[in-house]
Amino acid sequence: MTRSPATPLPPPEERRRLRESRSLTQDQLARRVGVSRETVRAWESGRTAPRGRKGEAYAKLLTTTTAATTTTATATATATNPEPTEPFTPARSLTPTEPAKSAEPSGSSESSESAESAESAESSGSPRRSTEPPARSAARRAVREPPARSSLKETVDPASLTPAQAFDALYAFCAPALVRQAYLLSGRRDLARESVERAFQLAWERWPEVARDRDPAGWVRAAAYEWALAPWHRFRPRCRHPEPPPSQPVDRALLDALLRLPPPHRRTLVLYDGVGLDLPETAAETEASTSATASRLLHAHETLAARLPELSDPLVLHRRLAELASAEHLRSAEPPEVRDGSERRARLRTRAVIAFTVALIGATALTLHTAPTRYDPPVPPGETVQGVPPRVAPGPLSGEERELRAKLREELLHGPERLAPQSR
Repeated sequence: MTRSPATPLPPPEERRRLRESRSLTQDQLARRVGVSRETVRAWESGRTAPRGRKGEAYAKLLTTTTAATTTTATATATATNPEPTEPFTPARSLTPTEPAKSAEPSGSSESSESAESAESAESSGSPRRSTEPPARSAARRAVREPPARSSLKETVDPASLTPAQAFDALYAFCAPALVRQAYLLSGRRDLARESVERAFQLAWERWPEVARDRDPAGWVRAAAYEWALAPWHRFRPRCRHPEPPPSQPVDRALLDALLRLPPPHRRTLVLYDGVGLDLPETAAETEASTSATASRLLHAHETLAARLPELSDPLVLHRRLAELASAEHLRSAEPPEVRDGSERRARLRTRAVIAFTVALIGATALTLHTAPTRYDPPVPPGETVQGVPPRVAPGPLSGEERELRAKLREELLHGPERLAPQSR
């Protein structure tokens, strides 16, 4: 004998909403409860009612959604409201990671971070083969940070957030650093903010795809870079006039040297020396081979060293990029504004498509109504006939013509009476 679950079960129309609020698919919920996907679909549609132990587990899983969401509200608020004026240190300047700790002496910090990287490499048991020179590898290990996705997972739990809360957490986590990176790529403050907003608007439109991505921050970063480096910005009216340069002469010189680099080289330099990605990761994000990425990076380093010899050291270059990006104090929009802008743009595109479809249907109907229903062959143009003698001027009448004239005159007399005007 089966019994109904002791936990109150929400109505069928609320079950799907509660499941989606926890970002769970029907397959995931079915695996947790221990039933098939068709059973979960029948429960949500109201065709069948959950019973027994599995029904009890299903009811508990749904009713704890509200409690789980409220417990994560504090974590979401802290994630979506970071400090706007956080220090822009070289080790954490361009990467969307946690706030930087207090500065330590250079020697102790480099040695401690090198020891931590060595311990992590030994504990992994599978050291990765490096394609960098030994000197550059040592310099990179001194400034390398943990991956951004691990910090994001430690900050908030994506499984316990709604889609809007997860998007706001990702935006607050990545937007401030992405605005600074976009400024290094484009050299324009408004374009940097616009690039980040467009990238996150695109991410919100494709949020199911972005949420399941292995590196959501990398997905948004690639979209922001593509928008910031688009070549058609030069034809926009507001981009034809240069913006005020940085106030410091050294910053102006570095920004001018960056903007003189080709866009692929500039992007590779920012990812490798600014964000802190490895060479294979940089090649994967720029969609190029490792050898091509290494060539671009070496060319960018040679060009910058020729213009600014003090930037030949990777550590100095990383620090100078961080100082240049943090000197502008760029700010990004609020997450609700970005989501509203994305939804508003989607509505406008939908209405434009509907209007175009209606206009196309109307034009087609008008054409079908006014089109002829039968085929009328065109009248051929006249042709010149050869061999016909030209018509001459009238001359004396022949005998036949005189007889015909007389006959016509006689017939007129025997014809019907005609009215003739009479003068008074």
